[in-house]
Amino acid sequence: MMTAILLSVGLLAGCGSTSNNSGGTNTGEGSSNEKVTLNVWGMGEEAKTLPKISEEFTKENPNITVKVQSLPWAQGHEKMLTAVASKKGPDVIQMGTSWIPEFGEAGALADLTPYLEQYPELNPDNFYPGAVESAKFGDKYVGSPWYVETRVLYYRTDLLEEAGFDAAPTTWDELSTVADKLAARGEGKYGISIDPKEQSLGFMFSRQNGAQWFTEDGKPNFSDPKFVEAVEYINNFYQNGSAPKDLGLDIIPAFKEGILPMFISGPWMIKLIKDQAPEIDGKWAMAVLPKKENNISLLGGSNLSIFEHSKNKDAAAKYIAFMSKPETQIKWMEYTSSLPATTAAWENDLLKNDPNYKVIGEQLNAAQPMPVIPEWSPISESYVKHFEVIYRNNADVKKELESFNNDANKLLK
Repeated sequence: MMTAILLSVGLLAGCGSTSNNSGGTNTGEGSSNEKVTLNVWGMGEEAKTLPKISEEFTKENPNITVKVQSLPWAQGHEKMLTAVASKKGPDVIQMGTSWIPEFGEAGALADLTPYLEQYPELNPDNFYPGAVESAKFGDKYVGSPWYVETRVLYYRTDLLEEAGFDAAPTTWDELSTVADKLAARGEGKYGISIDPKEQSLGFMFSRQNGAQWFTEDGKPNFSDPKFVEAVEYINNFYQNGSAPKDLGLDIIPAFKEGILPMFISGPWMIKLIKDQAPEIDGKWAMAVLPKKENNISLLGGSNLSIFEHSKNKDAAAKYIAFMSKPETQIKWMEYTSSLPATTAAWENDLLKNDPNYKVIGEQLNAAQPMPVIPEWSPISESYVKHFEVIYRNNADVKKELESFNNDANKLLK
């Protein structure tokens, strides 16, 4: 992966000129009244709302003008590659958690550590631990958590009650039992949806089983017995018919019709269910994931970083500190439905009194990001290919994961 990004940077460098700037970090207040224009790159649909909340920052800091550029995620990644090559780019950039290792290794992200004393809002203790891990690269703190998401269990309360269960499953054994019972309702009915193309699920379940993905010397360990056991557990849902292999239905209609009465997904599904399936209002709920040794879920979301070659690092740090305030993150949630990364924001009544968000908040305490290494994306893509062989053909899990482990070894060399 690093070879690929350096090659891209090398090719792009021929058409970009380098800018002469200090690249240093000045945390003093001496230039606090200097007029500054801050260029911010926001990603995805929610970034279109970024100018609105940036106006509130400008009211508090009239000497700083904020210009926001809203980019689709894929285009933003390409523009960031160009910025790395030319050393010309934004001052502040919204980083997907999966981008941190790639651009951290490329030296494109400034270390925020020198600003922690000046801006207590940036203190890592303010955020969910998993979010902090997603913002680190090596010993550097190269992003501040902005919003977070995790995976939880969605389930039809009425259908579980009809099957004899008055609460969501809390353990792996209970999840299997409930899924089997729901699948036994008749032809065309299933117990749970487990998306085989979701790269994170196998790793998430293996974490819950206590699997160690890497040895102490950093070598892949995906043929570890605990990893094998977790994948066997997932595969069993497909093989016994409690999870469909290829249903060809969108999850919301299937959830509404009771075809798929349980599924694992993120907080974005709350609004989709309410909007697209109002008929089942009061007949569904959310729960933290069932546990084996633990119930650790995936943590995703977005961080705010300072571009290493920015000439306006001080103003950029002040902007990120503003965005890290609990009250700012609550406003951002009201604007975009993105969930706060700072734990203090979760004491707000909007989140504290909502049963669905309470579940998300509880699960975030047991949520971790995927490894912050540049090779993780191709490793997870390789897992999906090997898992397809397993669930489609009921292949020997141990042998297939040994093959996956060999592929991971090659990717890390």
